[in-house]
Amino acid sequence: MKKKDIFLALFVVMVWGANFTVIKLGLNGVPSMLLASLRYLITLFPAIFIVKKPNIEWKYIILYGLTVGVGQFSCLFYAMEIGMPASIASIVLQIQAFISPILAFVIIKEKLKYKQILGFIIAGMGLFIIGSYSSSNDITTIPLNAFLLTLCAPFFWALSNIIARIASDKAEAKGDKLNMLSLVVWASIIPPLPLLGIALSLNTPETLINTIANLKAISIFSALYLGYVATLFGYGIWNGLIVKYPIGKIAPLSLLVPITGLLTARIVLSEQLSKMQWIGVSIILIGLIITNVNFGVFKKIIKKYRIINKAESD
Repeated sequence: MKKKDIFLALFVVMVWGANFTVIKLGLNGVPSMLLASLRYLITLFPAIFIVKKPNIEWKYIILYGLTVGVGQFSCLFYAMEIGMPASIASIVLQIQAFISPILAFVIIKEKLKYKQILGFIIAGMGLFIIGSYSSSNDITTIPLNAFLLTLCAPFFWALSNIIARIASDKAEAKGDKLNMLSLVVWASIIPPLPLLGIALSLNTPETLINTIANLKAISIFSALYLGYVATLFGYGIWNGLIVKYPIGKIAPLSLLVPITGLLTARIVLSEQLSKMQWIGVSIILIGLIITNVNFGVFKKIIKKYRIINKAESD
């Protein structure tokens, strides 16, 4: 990779890692579903007038918007509103890396690798530790309903990945290539109304109107960051790198997202985890590494090293 592209990839990772802290800051004074709805309205305008509609059927755009927008972010935002720490949320959301291959195996019959199953089992152990040791005696308390809701978010994220994959395959069958940024922008039409409907079921209309009329600067910053920086800029750069380089070189960099998420939450929000929670987080990261890293590269390096040594000894 070129140095400029490496810098851009690392910058996107930092942006996405800080995303969880920004959500937490935005929820300080804004109901979760209203903040999620604002995020998509900002993502939608004015991008929809600039970015061309993807050449796929509307059903895929609608399904993608419902899963990633309504499913994933309603669960994540509300979980964080009722007590899920930004630091642990940044870790738990990454288990989509395990759920996506499993759903791909079930839905589109994609081959499931042994390392993906192993990584999923290891990550499950880490999640169990975090959930078990999040009692009132720990530094960071996690309500059970917040923890369970956060677990639902990566499932919807994984489901949206499958929908995007099917849509991409359909586009390729027609001789086209699916532009993921275009899909993200046009799918942003779907979430705002359902999210506002959920917001009205959780809050009174007066509360929502009063919140919008008295938005704090930090809430406005949060909504702008989530819409323009994390979504449009982040996905735009990331998808460009995915097209430019082999996925195997780019995808593992996303493993740094939880690291930046933990550090940002620690610095900005002063979130502190118990020793057992840190152990759980570490175990999940090990599972992520096992699932995403191509260990075949290391085998090739070792084999090459042995050949060189043998040639020198001869």
